[in-house]
Amino acid sequence: MARRIPGEELSVLQARRIALAHLGLHQAPARGPVGRAQIRKMTRRLGVLQIDSVNILQRAHYMPLFSRLGPYDIADLEREAYGGRRRSLFEYWGHEASLLPVDLQPCFRWRMQDAAQGQGIYARLARFAAKNGAAIDAVRAEIAERGPLAASEITGASTAASEPWWGWSVAKEAAEYLFWAGEITTATRRTAGFTRIYDLSERVLPQAIVDTPTPSREDAQRTLLGQAIQSLGVGTEADLRDYYRLPAVESKARVQEMVEEGTLIPAIVKGWKDPAYLAPDARNAGKRGLKGCTLLSPFDPVCWFRPRAERLFGFHYRIEIYTPAPKRQFGYYVLPIVMDDRLVGRLDMKADRAGRRLQILGAFTEAQENPDQVAHALCESLDQMAHWLSLDSVHVTNRGDLAKPLGACLRG
Repeated sequence: MARRIPGEELSVLQARRIALAHLGLHQAPARGPVGRAQIRKMTRRLGVLQIDSVNILQRAHYMPLFSRLGPYDIADLEREAYGGRRRSLFEYWGHEASLLPVDLQPCFRWRMQDAAQGQGIYARLARFAAKNGAAIDAVRAEIAERGPLAASEITGASTAASEPWWGWSVAKEAAEYLFWAGEITTATRRTAGFTRIYDLSERVLPQAIVDTPTPSREDAQRTLLGQAIQSLGVGTEADLRDYYRLPAVESKARVQEMVEEGTLIPAIVKGWKDPAYLAPDARNAGKRGLKGCTLLSPFDPVCWFRPRAERLFGFHYRIEIYTPAPKRQFGYYVLPIVMDDRLVGRLDMKADRAGRRLQILGAFTEAQENPDQVAHALCESLDQMAHWLSLDSVHVTNRGDLAKPLGACLRG
C-alpha cells in the first residue's frame, strides 16, 4: 500500500496564480521583436500547441504564442514546425491533433505502437486497417518512393473508402493510419486548404530523435505527466491526464508512482473535490500577483479542459462552433479574456480579411467584473492583434455589456 503523503494547502487564488504563471501568462508580453529563441522556449514550456482547421480569426496553433509573447512572425513558428530536419516541433496526436516538441516524440511511441494494433484510434480507422493491409502497404511504399506527398497525390486517391468519413479516400485513410502508427508524419502543410504533406518519419524528424532509444511505456507516460505538471503548475490527476490524453488507469498508476518519487507534490486546493498535485517548483508562483491582459484561443490549455476552467476560474466555457446559430449564447468563435489572475470576459471575433477589419461581434464581461476596467486593459492587445493579422482597424458590434466601453476605448 502506498504511504499517505500530506497535501500542501492552497487557496483557489494561489492555484490560479500558479497555473497562469506556469502557462506563461504571468506578465504582459514584452515590447519589441520576438525571435525564434523565444518561440522555442515558449513552445517547450507549454509542451503542446493544439491544431484546429478553423480559420475565422487565426488558426489555433498560432494563438497561444501571441497570447504570451505578443505579435510575432508566424513564419518563425512555421520554420520550427516544418523547417526540415532541424525543426523543434512535430505533428502528432498529443492533446488532439498537436504540434509537440520533437524531444517528446519517443514518449509517444507507445501510443504509436497501440495505434498500429488498432488500439486507441478511431474505431472506423481500426476497422479500415484490419481490412486493408495491402492498401496501407502500397501507400507506405509510395510515400517512401515518391514522398513528400499529399493524400490527394497518392495513387488511388479518388477511390472512396468503404466507410467514408469526411469524404476520405482509401489513400487518405491509409495515410492517417500510418500517421497514427508513427510511420509517417507531416513534412509540411500547404497554405491552401491547410493540407498535410506526408513523408516517412525517419526523413522528417531530426536524426538524433530517430536514434533515441524508445523508453518503456511507464517511463514515457511519467515523462508526459511530468511535462503536464510543469506546464499546468497545479492540477488534479484528471487535469494531468487530459493534457496528453493518457489512458485513465495508467495515468492514475503513474501519478501515484510520481508522488512516491517526489516529482509530484500532493496538494489540497480549497473547494476542489479531488486531490491536487503541484510541480516541485510551483510553491512560490502562487504568492505574487500577476499583471497583464490578453486573449486566449478556444484551444488554449487554460480553457480547453472545461472542468478545470470552472474549478480554477469559475468560468463556464463551451466552444459553440458546432452549436446551431440560434442556440449560441456568446457566438461562433469566442476568445476568453485573461486579466491579471482572472478570466474576466469573452469576445466573439472574426477577421474580415476582405474589409481589412478585426471584427468583434460580441463582447461580454463575467459577473462582478467592471466593463470599463476590462476595456481599458484589453485595448492594446486588440490593436496588436489587428496589426499582427495585417488588418487596418478594429470594429466593435454593439452586442454585450463590454461592447460600448470597448468601442469607446478603441476610438480614444
